[in-house]
Amino acid sequence: MSEGHTDVTTSAGPAGPEVPDVPDVPIVSCAEECGVRDVQDRLGDKWTVHVVVELAAGPRRFKELQRLVEGVSQRMLTFTLRRLERDGLVSRQVYPTTPPQVEYSLTETGHSMTHLIKQLIDWSLDHRSTIARSREEWDARHPA
Repeated sequence: MSEGHTDVTTSAGPAGPEVPDVPDVPIVSCAEECGVRDVQDRLGDKWTVHVVVELAAGPRRFKELQRLVEGVSQRMLTFTLRRLERDGLVSRQVYPTTPPQVEYSLTETGHSMTHLIKQLIDWSLDHRSTIARSREEWDARHPA
């Protein structure tokens, strides 16, 4: 909490905001389920989703991926691909040519998460104007 932030946030209306019915799903703490945070950190980093989206369309060579993942440096793309390969989400195929050609593709496990990423992208597209409007309203109430 920032210094000077002493306001209490209240719910919208006497009964509070309307919350959709959500089935009771037990939330497992990180202490109970080791490794979940590590996987979430991987999926939540800046470049992983972009790389997975591009590889979902098929195998790609390094330079092709670098062109497609706009803004990624060679170093960060290398780092991201190595981490994804280590996690078993991406496979790396080296062809014995001069110079060697390297091709990256999603593994079966990598492909299994593409539907989740598509849902996240769809949600983002559906809600981007609402989020933009909310940001503008918040910024207007909290001038820098």
